[in-house]
Amino acid sequence: MNPQTIKFSAIIQQNGEMNAAFVEFPFSTEELFNKKGQVKIKALFDGNVEYRGSLAKMKSDCHILGLTQEIRKQLGKTFGDEVSVSLTEDKEERVVEVAEDIMSVFNENPEAKTLFNKMSYTHKKEYIRWIEEAKKPETRENRKIKMIQMILDGKKGI
Repeated sequence: MNPQTIKFSAIIQQNGEMNAAFVEFPFSTEELFNKKGQVKIKALFDGNVEYRGSLAKMKSDCHILGLTQEIRKQLGKTFGDEVSVSLTEDKEERVVEVAEDIMSVFNENPEAKTLFNKMSYTHKKEYIRWIEEAKKPETRENRKIKMIQMILDGKKGI
């Protein structure tokens, strides 16, 4: 059974004073997905920018969908602009690709590896992205060491 596609247009809103944006989801997640809390989704903005994320309730009456800076840049849009959204519930398992050099650090630190494997997709993704965004090889090496320490210290994300 194909998940139903839900389409709507919304105005990009600014989250407080932060450089963070969201659109309101104008439907009931309970009626559509049988879920009151977070709903994992795949979205397509303006018919050409893909995104995997979640509909979430953030002290708001309705669920909201965040738009990262990267997505806004790809769309060429900002706060106050209208965007069309087409989304489906994302039932695929979310897997974070871990590069070999990062995996070898985990293999040397089995306790950190176990803790990492228990983390949510989002937290895993944050750690891996933080390492992969390093411009210099030595920064990457330092971040791998720091990541292991942070995980062992119980930090869930960057």
